[in-house]
Amino acid sequence: MNTSDLRPQTVAFHTLGCKFNFSETSTIARSFTENGFVKTAFNKPADVYVLNTCSVTDLADKKCRQAVRKVVRLNPHAFVAVVGCYAQLKPNEIVQIPGVDIVLGVNEKFKLFEHIRKHQSGEIKKLEVPEMHGCSIDEVERFDAAFSSGDRTRSFLKVQDGCDYACTYCTIPLARGKSRNASISNTIKQAQKIAAQGFKEVILTGVNIGDFGRSTGENFTNLVKALDEVEGIERYRISSIEPNLLTNQIIEFTTRESKKFLPHFHIPLQSGSHQILKRMKRRYNPDMFRKRVEQIKSVSPQAFIGVDVIIGFPGETDELFQETYDFLDNLDISFLHVFTYSDRPNTPTWDMTDKVQPSVKQKRSAALHALSDKKHRQFYVQNLGSTAPVLFEEQRKAGKMFGFTDNYVKVEIDYQANLVNKIADIRLTEISESGNVVAEIL
Repeated sequence: MNTSDLRPQTVAFHTLGCKFNFSETSTIARSFTENGFVKTAFNKPADVYVLNTCSVTDLADKKCRQAVRKVVRLNPHAFVAVVGCYAQLKPNEIVQIPGVDIVLGVNEKFKLFEHIRKHQSGEIKKLEVPEMHGCSIDEVERFDAAFSSGDRTRSFLKVQDGCDYACTYCTIPLARGKSRNASISNTIKQAQKIAAQGFKEVILTGVNIGDFGRSTGENFTNLVKALDEVEGIERYRISSIEPNLLTNQIIEFTTRESKKFLPHFHIPLQSGSHQILKRMKRRYNPDMFRKRVEQIKSVSPQAFIGVDVIIGFPGETDELFQETYDFLDNLDISFLHVFTYSDRPNTPTWDMTDKVQPSVKQKRSAALHALSDKKHRQFYVQNLGSTAPVLFEEQRKAGKMFGFTDNYVKVEIDYQANLVNKIADIRLTEISESGNVVAEIL
């Protein structure tokens, strides 16, 4: 494509949603750069714009529409592609957005470059009639491997896709399809590619990664044990794992036996109310969740534990919200990711009538964010005076550089170029004005 033009063609990417999406965007981007395209920033004029979308909330849909309008203003003649979850759920809606050329669902998004090449020769031009390519989510069978490569320090490795759960508020099964994965051996090959590029740390991502093995007859425990042996990668983190799939065996291996997995857990709770969890059709109760946290802390007292929680779910009264608040307040966790419930079409909660008022949701969100700030600072204070290995990043701000300890304490030191993408032992000394922990190199 376009081998005779005076300048290489440019492509810009924008990712909405989770880190999982970033791994997929990065893989799609490589199909362009390997064919002569030059990546450019999304806020600059480009020949092709690619939006990898999320559709967990109505806000994610809105951000997609805003992004399309933005790039059309930057370059009215650009070829605009929309892929990802929103594209799978509402392709007919997206194709009506002025400026969009092609919409690709979950089975087609990794074929974006092929679609463009099929229809274009020489300079890429807008299509006269926008195209949609997709299939029913029930027909999705393939698993497309992906990993991110935009950050020198760490890479996000996709190990699983889709979900077989039926949580009443969630559109992910409709957007991603059933749970599936590559084999352990093929996943190891992806990890080896990451190692060959010089990354020190890998974050395992997926929709429901604890369910790994459903399509290959394997399991997540054996996957992490195999990844632990990959040469060249020094650290692994598990991005998120359901509490009912976080077994004692996984906890024991990652905190005591593993050479590379770090004491860092991200566990979705969603509600501390047994009644709300049942209404959400979650597969655990608060007591099970508490036991998982206590088990982690019993074997790794300084482990970082982040927790997802949704506020304002239909039927969440003041009393039920207080159950969630008290449950979290009494739990030995490190951080909260607070999400505000929003209605999603084609989910059971869409037709529920006992919705929570926006002003009430806003108040509850503020309360949990404040609780998160308190928990996070307490966790940092508990770590002061301790020593830990830190992987330093290239990021530089006001003469400082940053990195994370094995248990996910963000530290800052004076910038030293020789430490970029290096692991160094440090001592945590005090909390800075910015909220990070000041460290000294040992």
